[in-house]
Amino acid sequence: MRLNSMSPGEGSKREKRRVGRGASSGWGKTSGRGQKGQKSRSGGGVRPGFEGGQQPLKQRVPKFGFRSRIGLVTAEVRLGELNAVEGDVVDLESLLKANLITASIKRARVMLSGEVNRPLTVQGVAVTKGARAAIEAAGGKVED
Repeated sequence: MRLNSMSPGEGSKREKRRVGRGASSGWGKTSGRGQKGQKSRSGGGVRPGFEGGQQPLKQRVPKFGFRSRIGLVTAEVRLGELNAVEGDVVDLESLLKANLITASIKRARVMLSGEVNRPLTVQGVAVTKGARAAIEAAGGKVED
């Protein structure tokens, strides 16, 4: 078998419909668009969601949801990641130096995930209950 002798399977391809080519074609005169009206015109039709002037469903249903912008400047830091901080004081500057937060972060929260293996002093960073207990168990303290 050669490439030039190959052809698609029987019935797998459909010929393009040529409209407006006479009455005997079955798609002549109005070309399957009916008589008059917006949908019969060139460029006619309505945008998706348009309901003929009736209030569209998208606008009828109530709005919901809210995205707090505080979340954009807040970071979560795992307890185990605090071991990467140099020095004994953990604050936003030391977290930034350790590449645990980005420069746009204005507030951070320490979550209980992992272990801290040395006494640390946490300043100006929010701490969950479990993380506070773990820091204090390691001999550190949390200053608000």
